[in-house]
Amino acid sequence: MSNFNLVDKVENITKKEFKERYLSTNTPVIFKDLAKNWRATTKWTFDFFKENYGDWEIPMYDDSYHNPGNGYMKPVSHKKFRDYLNIIETKPTSLRFHNFQIMKRAPELAKDYETPTIMNGFLKFALMFFGGKGSALNLHYDIDCSHVFLTHFQTQKKVYLFPQEQSQLLYKLPYTNHSHLDVLNPDYNKYPAYKYAKGLEATIEHGETLFIPKLWWHYVYYSKGGYSLALRANNSLKTKAKGLSNLVRLFTVDNGMNYLAGEKWKHYKDQKAEENAIKAMQELKSV
Repeated sequence: MSNFNLVDKVENITKKEFKERYLSTNTPVIFKDLAKNWRATTKWTFDFFKENYGDWEIPMYDDSYHNPGNGYMKPVSHKKFRDYLNIIETKPTSLRFHNFQIMKRAPELAKDYETPTIMNGFLKFALMFFGGKGSALNLHYDIDCSHVFLTHFQTQKKVYLFPQEQSQLLYKLPYTNHSHLDVLNPDYNKYPAYKYAKGLEATIEHGETLFIPKLWWHYVYYSKGGYSLALRANNSLKTKAKGLSNLVRLFTVDNGMNYLAGEKWKHYKDQKAEENAIKAMQELKSV
């Protein structure tokens, strides 16, 4: 496994302190108390979602999310929300439910949390992520260049983070914002450059909020089944423009070439990622 230092945990931090220590330096941090006044921290239980929204049909994703072909970045099945919550509450599963704009489906839930005042530029929409014990969201960075404030509920989640400067060591796939690298169980024969990567480890408990700065790579592991709310902030016109450019590239070039070339396109991306990683590794060795 790579080298990991622990992410700081803070409480009672001011907006000015946050800007100086973490926002301006683009450094992850865990807030122990950013969501302390939210009704969601006591209200959003497994039973609450099952009783009020259990009949929803929701898409299921698993480890095949980035496999080439017709299923690329598409759900593998659909389940009743209640049935899925019963699974992740009681047993391990690779099934995940992610990037869900839950406030569009249930706008009343927006009353259960507050937009943080720790920085300016928060966007109006929120996303939720659900996963079972042992499931993981692949190594990636958020392509829209927003900062992310990820608040976890009920259980525990681990997030492994790397700065953008280490993209090549992480085998970044060209034209995308992700990597096939398994952070926790790496194959060093296949990914030798990963030995030189240095990251951070964050353990988020119930009610805590992880600040993921823009463009930081993160691998999300559900040490226990649970769910999180992600709020996003972007106070820079420049990064908003870059994010839009990234989204266009992903959904035109990458998705288009996957549709046209499938496995050949995957092979090309894997080969380029390997070439770039070896080059970056050699440069580090020569220093």
